[in-house]
Amino acid sequence: MSSTKEYLCYVLEQLSGLDGISYRAMMGEYVLYYKGKVFGGIYDNRFLVKPTKSAKALMPDAPLELPYPGAKEMLLAENMEDREFMAALLNAMVDELPAPKRKK
Repeated sequence: MSSTKEYLCYVLEQLSGLDGISYRAMMGEYVLYYKGKVFGGIYDNRFLVKPTKSAKALMPDAPLELPYPGAKEMLLAENMEDREFMAALLNAMVDELPAPKRKK
């Protein structure tokens, strides 16, 4: 099942307090970026983030889920209504995320 544009808009609205949020559509799903770094995505209308140390510390009870078969597990962000928490989560994660790969 693909993610809906409506769910993408909802997630982007919840993250609207942060500068530097962008996304890219990919095979019916959406990869999310913060300050140019991939931090998560929307898969089957689920908002998943990379399991960085800070994300695990801030969401210790968040379930690990597969975005798609064969992928690495990611944390399900269930606290979408709390915009301050979402901003704190992404700000804590950003320094732990790898820099984007340079295109040749």
